Amino acid sequence: MTPVDIEAHTAAPGVTRPITMAILAMGGEGGGVLADWVVAVAERNGYFAQNTSVAGVAQRTGTTVYYVEMLRKISDDPNQPEPILSTMPTPGEVDIAVASELMESGRAIQRGFCTPDRTTLIASTNRVYSMPERTAMGDGRIESQGLIDAAKLSSRRFICADFNKLALDNGSVISSCLFGAITAAQVIPFSRAQCEDVIRSGGKGIAESLAAFDAGFKAALAAERPVVEITIGTRPPQAQDQGPDPAVIEQAIKDPSSLVGAKLTDCALRIKSGFPEPARYVLVEGIKRTAEYQDVKYAEQLLDRVGRVTAVDTTRNSKLTTEVARYTALWMTYEDTIRVAFHKTRKVRFDRVREESRVTDVEMIQVREFLHPQIEEITDTLPTRLGRLLLGSKPFQWLVFKITNKGIKIQTSSVWGFTVLYLLAKLRPMRRRSLRYGIEQQRIDAWLNTVVGLTATNPELAYEVCLCQQLIKGYGDTHANGMRNFTSIMDYLPKVVTTPDAAAKVKELRSAALSDESGGALKLALSRNR
Repeated sequence: MTPVDIEAHTAAPGVTRPITMAILAMGGEGGGVLADWVVAVAERNGYFAQNTSVAGVAQRTGTTVYYVEMLRKISDDPNQPEPILSTMPTPGEVDIAVASELMESGRAIQRGFCTPDRTTLIASTNRVYSMPERTAMGDGRIESQGLIDAAKLSSRRFICADFNKLALDNGSVISSCLFGAITAAQVIPFSRAQCEDVIRSGGKGIAESLAAFDAGFKAALAAERPVVEITIGTRPPQAQDQGPDPAVIEQAIKDPSSLVGAKLTDCALRIKSGFPEPARYVLVEGIKRTAEYQDVKYAEQLLDRVGRVTAVDTTRNSKLTTEVARYTALWMTYEDTIRVAFHKTRKVRFDRVREESRVTDVEMIQVREFLHPQIEEITDTLPTRLGRLLLGSKPFQWLVFKITNKGIKIQTSSVWGFTVLYLLAKLRPMRRRSLRYGIEQQRIDAWLNTVVGLTATNPELAYEVCLCQQLIKGYGDTHANGMRNFTSIMDYLPKVVTTPDAAAKVKELRSAALSDESGGALKLALSRNR
């Protein structure tokens, strides 16, 4: 490894330029602790050092830029004047940029903190998807490899590994791993022993922090080897973007019953005997999802619906059957208050919260839910007649607004809070009688009837209509906007169904709808195609 020229900043008595470091991290990742460690090791070894932080919401709530400047003291004279250090990183003047997540490295590049002639960029390859990625109507995820390529071009040196996984494997937080990587990169003029001494002076979790420091140190050394870029306990940057395990897909094709419980065995045998191989994995996941959502009968209904398409599907590799299976299962398991309550009271969720917060057996943990139910979400869960009655009731609308307009807080870890959500989740047998259930089943059947009807005459158009279900997702305003766009395309379909480029037109409309939640792009596309 070739370290940067630290001496250019620190050796000569007349040099006044400090070493500059920008740390970009999210809440709970220990970015402030990492900055404090860097300042502490600098001050212990003859440097003036300063740490400031600026909170922001550039990618997601809680993201912060911690900025550190270090300037070597001219002498040991305690009375020498202190320098004036900057409180903010200056674009083009950052020596070391540290990112706790891959998108944070992109933010560092965007803000000018990384330059090819100066900056060493150290980044973790794990992903925490930003709000624009999560709220996009379609697949809004940014490719990890694109971020990595940009980081290589925008920095003098780029060191990356999945430091977050290494930290979790060692029972610590990512700041410890990143401190080890900074030390290994030799971008600060302090030895490993000096840096580890700072960690030892901390209050708790010292052993775990030192173990994570060592893992980060080794990963950073491995990351700059010429043969392999990421090794030693790390995952490939694209690991989170890859599909299911090929071995599981193969098992679903040959023996789907081995992937489900006893109650779904008959459904699995039906998948093997009655559906094409390319669709079997999706169908196995679909019956598990629908059975968990409602019951085994609901899973059988999924197979009945997909079977209608399978009987007339002539597309290559049964792509229509596969996508109908996928999107029918998703639509049948629409989000409602019963489903939300079910997931919030599952044991696996509490176990995950305890694991992520690293709670010990002698510590207590409280989990609070911040809920903001709208009148539709309440009436949708009620029996059909009652739901419709209350949905149009002004007094009921006023009452719901008074109770929920500022949100509701429920402590799920308390007896009362857990009981409320647990009982709500237990309303699952009543779901079939609910207002929302009846509406959604009618919509699903109408969509499938359209797909089946088009399959015989125009399979490609049927396929594009199938994919339009992508527009329907989430709940509240997101669901309403998606359903509005979906309905607009379905209403437009009869106007183009007999034209030779009907499939291309529907695809264009769907792409426009996915690009803009407000529906403006779809309206423009519809106006062009009239």
